[in-house]
Amino acid sequence: MDAPSPTAEPHGEIVIRAIAMPADTNANGDIFGGWLVSQMDLGGAVMARTLAGSRVATVAIDAMSFDAPVNVGDTVTFYARLQGIGRTSMKIGIEAWSQHYSGGAQRRVTQGVFTYVAIDAAGKPHAVKRGK
Repeated sequence: MDAPSPTAEPHGEIVIRAIAMPADTNANGDIFGGWLVSQMDLGGAVMARTLAGSRVATVAIDAMSFDAPVNVGDTVTFYARLQGIGRTSMKIGIEAWSQHYSGGAQRRVTQGVFTYVAIDAAGKPHAVKRGK
């Protein structure tokens, strides 16, 4: 993913908004990177399910970067945008932007590219439904 400048705006549509809680911290007191990855995966799945018209499964995280720490109490907003679509798969770019609980501007804290595959009730890949 291209690294936008610090003044850049988020790309994509809001798929999840969450408050970073004390239980989600690492040993340094920052929000654990795994929590951010989990939220990004959930947000990407929201978009992928809508596009596929079915269940989806995460099959790859193609790129990931952690740009800045997230603090306890921050509101973290996750933005997703479709980057590509194959026969059964969708590549979705996801950005996490954090805003301190006392206000101020948002800043991008994490970005990644996730790949999801459309699956049927038996868990087998199927073609992504087009025209949605």
